[in-house]
Amino acid sequence: MSFLGRGSSSQPSGGVNTAKIDLAITELDTVTDFFNRMVSSCHAKCISTRYAEPDLNKGENVCIDRCVAKFNEVQKKVGEKLQNRGAANAGG
Repeated sequence: MSFLGRGSSSQPSGGVNTAKIDLAITELDTVTDFFNRMVSSCHAKCISTRYAEPDLNKGENVCIDRCVAKFNEVQKKVGEKLQNRGAANAGG
């Protein structure tokens, strides 16, 4: 079975499952937004606006590594909290 619903028994042959396409687009938008916010935040915190060198120095690299790790950890925790809250609301 294709991710987009091609070959699915519930869809006519050659049909496209628009619900799955909409879900994929929403997921892509969410991931893109997350990435852009992470880059913007970590860049502002870790990289000087005065670009004296073409490459990142050791301090900037370490800062970015930590920033990205923290950003991902927070995103993971928020996702888990939202899933738990959604499950609790669905359960009654």
